[in-house]
Amino acid sequence: MSTIAAAYDQWADQYDTNQNRTRDLEAQALRDMLAEEGKLGAVLEIGCGTGKNTGWLADRSSQGLGIDFSPQMLARAQAKSWPSHVGFQQADITQPWDFAPAAAFDLVTFSLVLEHIEDLRFVFRQAAARLRPGGLVYVGELHPFKQYVGSQARFDTVAGERVAVPVFQHHISEFWAAAQAASLKLISLHEHFDPTDPATPPAPPRLLTLLFQKPGVR
Repeated sequence: MSTIAAAYDQWADQYDTNQNRTRDLEAQALRDMLAEEGKLGAVLEIGCGTGKNTGWLADRSSQGLGIDFSPQMLARAQAKSWPSHVGFQQADITQPWDFAPAAAFDLVTFSLVLEHIEDLRFVFRQAAARLRPGGLVYVGELHPFKQYVGSQARFDTVAGERVAVPVFQHHISEFWAAAQAASLKLISLHEHFDPTDPATPPAPPRLLTLLFQKPGVR
């Protein structure tokens, strides 16, 4: 994980300004998927980065906690202006989630972070334990089909060096199985195509989004 954090630390200065279709498509997909949920209550945002989704979530929540492994990404998020009910913390989600109390959140979001996690079952169990009954887990990831053809998180430095961030390949069924093992029910799945991708031959979907729910009533 330290290699991943180092890569995102290096990326942090440019993350908000680099051309990044996956970042932009995921931001819109999260808004589309969660808009119909209305008020979101207490939100735990995993992989908050520089805050690309934090403001939208903050406007619809009563409490927000953004988590990221990269100190530099968090520094850029914290330097922005946020409502008083939003906070940030650095943490490694592959370790027990001591940063978040049990049954305290109505929504946990994972935005472009699970490709960097080898053991999905662990993080889904941790997320489910932090949810109140009826709470939701949102996942937005680079589509596995894009990974199959060689895509992954990467960026160009100011000096023009291409940096690929270490990733793990997860099939769609793995997300479902990990959530099911944590007693979460899949309630929505969408595959998002990028209209700027080449049309000939047809490009695979760029993004996968899933929404899971913990049993019970919110």
